[in-house]
Amino acid sequence: MRKVACINPKTNIPDNFKYVDLESVVGTSLIKAKLTTKQLAPSRAQRVAKKGDIFYQTVRPYQKNNFLFDINNYDFQYVFSTGYAQLRSEINNYFLFSYLQRQRFVNLILRRSTGTSYPAISSKDLSEIKIIFPRNSKEQENIGKIINLIDALITLQQRKLEQLKQLKKAMLQQLFVSKNSKQPVLRFKNFDSDWRQHSLKDISAKTYSGLTGKSKDDFGHGKARYITYLNVHNNEVAISDGVEQIEVDSKQNKVLKGDLLFTISSEVPSEVALNSVWSSEAGTDIYLNSFCFGIRPKSNYVNSFFLTYYLRSPQMRKLIYPLAQGISRFNISKRSILALKINTPVLPEQISICKVLMHIDNLITYQQNKLTQLTTLKRYLLQKLFI
Repeated sequence: MRKVACINPKTNIPDNFKYVDLESVVGTSLIKAKLTTKQLAPSRAQRVAKKGDIFYQTVRPYQKNNFLFDINNYDFQYVFSTGYAQLRSEINNYFLFSYLQRQRFVNLILRRSTGTSYPAISSKDLSEIKIIFPRNSKEQENIGKIINLIDALITLQQRKLEQLKQLKKAMLQQLFVSKNSKQPVLRFKNFDSDWRQHSLKDISAKTYSGLTGKSKDDFGHGKARYITYLNVHNNEVAISDGVEQIEVDSKQNKVLKGDLLFTISSEVPSEVALNSVWSSEAGTDIYLNSFCFGIRPKSNYVNSFFLTYYLRSPQMRKLIYPLAQGISRFNISKRSILALKINTPVLPEQISICKVLMHIDNLITYQQNKLTQLTTLKRYLLQKLFI
């Protein structure tokens, strides 16, 4: 490496600069930089950036949070932490940067790293690693351009995805009422009546528990399916392929379309009683994992999809997670959940709210799929364009 790049070139630290620490780079993007002074900056602020420099994260390199400094216009110089190795390349910098992002190179780095929780490699050991590159500078340039273009598209896609997530967060805050209010901030045309308060128990036709009486030998085979804990935990609307095999058992409670599902245990109180709605038609026997319970709402009172979004809204989560009990692991009782006071509008307004939030969710899924395609393409090119 030292034959193709000057590593950690020495430069005088400016009086005022923007400091980049190990939290400032995510993926290949610089997401923040703190304006500071030479006197106030931490002692780790040592790597003065020059356009074209590569900053390689030497602590936990498997994260691949590396940055090619290609900022054109800036009022202050940038100074990076010594948690990065600074590489001033003598070959095409885009090519070298792409080379360093390859999993094969990361594996080499990890084999030379020390430490378990926070594996790290020294700049000296990094400089000893051999790299293979084409002698033809035009070939280096073309390879670098392709990967750089993919990186730019990935960054753009990540921004689109984050904007949609922020939009959804704002909608969850404004389309639902707060604790002491009877009307939300944002309403649809022709809806102006106050929301009515109920307990969750009042609008539930049935409650039921998850799987009971099972051993590890009962799982992984059979014609029935059960909804996994993570499916409930991760999704407001449970996904149909987030299920696993189990034998048909008439003693178990079946999950039906529109049932609301809750986790009852978590490692942190803020994730207790995360809920999901089951949206699939019954084509086979569907049960619920043993770490969750289910509620079957009264369809004439409340729309299940409205309810799952409402219970995941920031204002409701603030009411729910203080109910968690425990020390190393937190639990919540079914009784506490059923006693929750919720506010609901008329059914047509519930449906209108659902349509908006489900549309945003569909857009998020679409943009996430595009991001996955781009990252898969990049991984393929990194495998095929390099030796």
